[in-house]
Amino acid sequence: METTEDLRTIVDGCIKGKSKYQQQLFKLFYGKMMAVCMRYAKDRDEAQDMVQNGFIKIFSKLDVYNFEGSLEGWIRRIMINTAIDQIRKNKRDPFSIEDDSRIQNLEEDVPFADDEEHDVKIKAETAIKAISALSPAYRTVFNLYVIEGMSHKEIAEYLGISEGTSKSNLAKAKMKLKEELSLKFEH
Repeated sequence: METTEDLRTIVDGCIKGKSKYQQQLFKLFYGKMMAVCMRYAKDRDEAQDMVQNGFIKIFSKLDVYNFEGSLEGWIRRIMINTAIDQIRKNKRDPFSIEDDSRIQNLEEDVPFADDEEHDVKIKAETAIKAISALSPAYRTVFNLYVIEGMSHKEIAEYLGISEGTSKSNLAKAKMKLKEELSLKFEH
């Protein structure tokens, strides 16, 4: 793990435009940021585009980073913003919903059997694929709520949608995931 002094050296080198330090920063955070973007992307190629675009923004904004908080957290926030911006760019209004009065209260958790480690890994991979297959709106709200821990109010403000839309998109995402995972795990 890099020390704060190491990170300062890398950041200073990046600000000066030195490719050696840009490569170090990229290598240091690529894996974690790829994992973040995979949660928002429909596939690996789209996630890689998000990561590339995110690092372009990071390199252009590093001079405003003041080391008052974790560099990783700062980079993560830029990656999430980049992912959401890319989703918006690819679809005019991905966060709107159709009126659906059939939404019911859904169970908070998708049940997973606590089997052997191999089975758990397969189920985790299946769940990640199922999340990636959700529409951009459902996937984004699901990730912001479940993974990032944001409230519906925060999501609504962040995405420029109503709290009701956020709640509806989360409920629909859970419903679709429950259907998909129930089919996969029955067998």
